[in-house]
Amino acid sequence: MTERNVLGGALEPCGFDPMTGFYRDGCCNTGPEDLGSHTICAVVTADFLDHQRSIGNDLGTPMPMYHFPGLNPGDRWCVTARNWVRAHLDGCAAPVVLASTHESVLDLVPLEVLQQYAVDVPGDLSALDD
Repeated sequence: MTERNVLGGALEPCGFDPMTGFYRDGCCNTGPEDLGSHTICAVVTADFLDHQRSIGNDLGTPMPMYHFPGLNPGDRWCVTARNWVRAHLDGCAAPVVLASTHESVLDLVPLEVLQQYAVDVPGDLSALDD
């Protein structure tokens, strides 16, 4: 079965350099093992990284034992839905690649909120009206 994105299309890769995804497959796929729901494809910013560090989620420090290189502003990364929402509520959410964000996020975050941060706008805008 093909995983779907928040726009209803096939889930597109989020990033390969660094290799992202809970399964380190470049995509924001999820499954029962992914308790954190690493499903939002974010383009991290310095503000977002600072915010995450302030809530105990240091995304800037490499952790080789988890195959985690440490992130820099501009990197694409599958972040947890809950931590992205915390950043949104605190005014420093990272931009979102909708085509690479897993549809399960819609259980927590309305599409209208994600659209405010979208950095990928599809050619057919009618998908955004649903």
